[in-house]
This record gives sequence, structure tokens and C-alpha cells, in this order.
Amino acid sequence: MIIAVAINPRASFGGTRHMGDTVVAFFRAAGALVVVLRKASYDRLETAVREALAAGCDALVVVGGDGMVHLGINALAGPGAPYGAVPLGIVPSGTGNDMARALGLPLNDAVAACERIQEALKTGGRLIDAGRVTGNGTTRWFAGVVSAGFDAAVNERANAWRWPRGKSRYNLAMLRELATFKPIDYTVTADGETWHQGAMLISVANGQSIGGGMKVTPDALLDDGFLDLFIVGPLTRARFLAVFPKVFSGRHTGHQAVHIRQVRRVELSAVSVVAYADGERIGPLPLTVEVVPGAIRVLAVP
Repeated sequence: MIIAVAINPRASFGGTRHMGDTVVAFFRAAGALVVVLRKASYDRLETAVREALAAGCDALVVVGGDGMVHLGINALAGPGAPYGAVPLGIVPSGTGNDMARALGLPLNDAVAACERIQEALKTGGRLIDAGRVTGNGTTRWFAGVVSAGFDAAVNERANAWRWPRGKSRYNLAMLRELATFKPIDYTVTADGETWHQGAMLISVANGQSIGGGMKVTPDALLDDGFLDLFIVGPLTRARFLAVFPKVFSGRHTGHQAVHIRQVRRVELSAVSVVAYADGERIGPLPLTVEVVPGAIRVLAVP
């Protein structure tokens, strides 16, 4: 068996520093031929992944957080993709790991995650849906959530900072963004129905959470053929601060400003709003987001 292992190029600090080496050693000890993909940037790593898939392999394993899952999904997803039959294994070692949570994978335990992948290789894993985002002349795939609003603005601010690392950078960026953030005027078209929407944020979710466990759409399923459209209507800063902490437990869904509906296709438009998918920058609105059922096979136990 040939397994390509793609290692997060940022995993050079903290407890995740040697996780890629642990994964490579595990699968080599299990008898697999391991192709190690370790590059200095995501762009170079993405190219290396596609080259490895073109050369032929039986599985792609990504080591990192949701950004690495995003890289893997974009290499493999879609019934028309040339490498769509190759399954994706995930060894979560990022700060968010929201896709790993949705799949019930062990977090920050490389050996346990590899054992789960090995088990799933025997059964073929499971098929899940993926989202497809079209706009700005490009098409991108996502596994978890597309965000376009307050949380995306926080990501935009946090990514511009080099320090601090980890969740503290996100939390500080959130506080800075909240000081000046105002509700956004969106135009939304969901499955053919169009309306104007004032909102703090709008997300389109295949998974349940963003930002390392914020359960924006706690009832979302990865394989039901739908996306969950999540809208938080206009709120004062004080009320938004009161609602926001409830997202971690999923108790926000009962608030009158929160609306969730299942959709298959959403078009979002707003001025000067940038969207993020799986925590990765996609680009400014307008964008079209649609579900593609059974687009990816993941090495997880159903």
C-alpha cells in the first residue's frame, strides 16, 4: 500500500513539532510505502500533493488542522475530480480541528489517529458530502464551514498578526473587531428564494463547528445531502457578547436573532465582506455555495 503523508508546513513549534514523523513511522512500521510530503509553504505542498496523487497512491493522510483538511479536500473532492477515489485520512494537530471533531477522531494523539485510519482502510471509510464555493473566477471545496461576517472578519484580522500564536491571537482579534463591527447588509438567495438580510454573520455549514469547537450548527450532518445556513441577525454589541459564548455549547440556537435552515445552494452578496472556508481565505463576496453529496471518502469509522 502506498500512502502519501502531507505534513503541515507550520508544524515546527510546540507539541506538534514531531507529529508528522510519528505518523510516517507508524505507517512504515505497518508495512506501507510512505511518500513524505513536507514543504515550506501551503502552495508548494498543494502542488506536491497533486503530483503524488498523479503518480498513484492508495490514501492521502494530512497531518495538521482544518487548513490541512481543506488542502486535502481540494485535492480529492468531487465526482469529476481525477483522484476522487483516493480516501482522505486526518491526523489532527491544529488549533481548531473542527473537522476531526465532526468525524469523532482522536485529537492531538498521532498514534490513536493513525490506528483509526488503519482500521478505516480495512473497511473503506465513509463517504461524506463536501461544499463547493464558486466566485472570483475560481472554484474551491470545503469540508466544514464557509463564514462571511463577524467571524470571517476576525480571521482576517488575526491572520494579519504574527503574534501571538494559537487561540489567544484569535481571541484578541475578536475583541478588537467587536469594537468597531456593525451589522452587514446581505443579499441572500437560498434554493431560489431571494431576500435582503441584515446580519452580524452568515455561515454555510457542512460540519457543526468553527474556531475550535464553536457549535454554530450543532445539528448539521456530514452526509445528509444538505448544508445548514446559519444567520445571526442584527444585535447590539452588548447583546452579541451575551449570545456569543453560548455558541460553544450550542445553546445559542434558541435565541430570536439566530436562524438556521437546510439548503442545497446559497448565493451570498455583500459589500467589502471576505469569506473564509475551513479557516482558509476564499475571497470577497459574491459567492455561490452548494453541496455535493458523497464527494469525498474519509478514513473514519461511520
